[in-house]
Amino acid sequence: MATVIVGAGIIGTSTAYYLSQPPSSTPPSSIHLVESSPELFASASGFAAGFLARDWFSSPVASLGALSFDLHKQLAEENDGARKWGYSRSTGTSLADTSGKRGEDWLLEDTSRATSAGNHDFVPGQGPAWLTRRKGGKLDIISEDDTTAQVDPLRLSHFLLSTVLSRGVHLHQPCRPISISHTHSGALSSITLTSTSPPSSPTSPTTSTLPCTTLILASGAWTPLVHRTLFPTSPLHLPITPLAGHSLLVRSPRWTPPPPNDDARTGCHAVFATDAAHGFSPELFSRAGGDIYIAGLNDARLPLPAVAGMGRDGHEEARRVLRGAAERLLGGPVEVVREGVCWRPVGRRGPVVGRVEEEVEGGGVWVAAGHGPWGISLSLGTGKVVSEMVEGRGVSAEVGGLGV
Repeated sequence: MATVIVGAGIIGTSTAYYLSQPPSSTPPSSIHLVESSPELFASASGFAAGFLARDWFSSPVASLGALSFDLHKQLAEENDGARKWGYSRSTGTSLADTSGKRGEDWLLEDTSRATSAGNHDFVPGQGPAWLTRRKGGKLDIISEDDTTAQVDPLRLSHFLLSTVLSRGVHLHQPCRPISISHTHSGALSSITLTSTSPPSSPTSPTTSTLPCTTLILASGAWTPLVHRTLFPTSPLHLPITPLAGHSLLVRSPRWTPPPPNDDARTGCHAVFATDAAHGFSPELFSRAGGDIYIAGLNDARLPLPAVAGMGRDGHEEARRVLRGAAERLLGGPVEVVREGVCWRPVGRRGPVVGRVEEEVEGGGVWVAAGHGPWGISLSLGTGKVVSEMVEGRGVSAEVGGLGV
């Protein structure tokens, strides 16, 4: 028995994490992570905001959202997450500019995910000290209890990967799957990989074959392409589309996180704002390490690159707009630490978490993708639930509405 997880981003590594520890019965040495990009966590797993919420989700996702938030807290408490990946409590705020207009769906109209928190009571608040408010702007506190938090997703992803590798899980990188084989009875038996070295590489692509009885597709925005490659005659079309999002990681003299010996969990804020001049809704997240992440500028026209990490060149106008928004909201010049663009996998009806290709006997084929802007928040819960599904155990969250 061998399990192959295609995609070594935060969903794939979370699945490997829970599949390789008790009460799982899967030997870690039988788990294989396959990553096509030569750069680890080169898309949303490394370039997302890292904002966590417990109860900001629609009904089909609510149970998974609560489970995942609790797992994030547990993982941080057990592994010094505050120091290792900046886990901290966060306060959510909504800043409405009187000259701006917020749409109904940030994914489709470049507006804010704060609209999904509409079930919370809004109360007056002052917000973070680093935020500059325009005259007439209105600031509301969305959440200030223990239902939102903040992490550095890149550092969290590296922690998950290093942990599973230390247990004996295998990483195959950079390579991509090109075909699968079955037994005479129709069960999965193996998967063939080819190396994905850059075109300029002097080495020719090589192929290799891994045993594979259980296949988990967790390739983010690339998941439908992987599925189509491995199952070219399947009538199933995964309802997942890519959405490019620009971001900046900046530093401001107005944001200095509490020293390590203080309660840093109370120091972070999430601000969901509007920018009427440029027609989008900036999202700002302060992190315990001293950085502030700004995003919210999406572009559905940008094509999905062949592998994660490509397609970053250019985008000067988007970065100029984000920097301008950052300096306006932070009240002065900022130092740009990192520029980014990543492609989020947007499920048409939410995340796709469950078994597909039912005609395949034995271990079968599973999909864990389509989490949109909530991939980091839902990652641990998704990994745990998928590991339970694969082994036929009872699941820790209700995900019956998240199939295809």
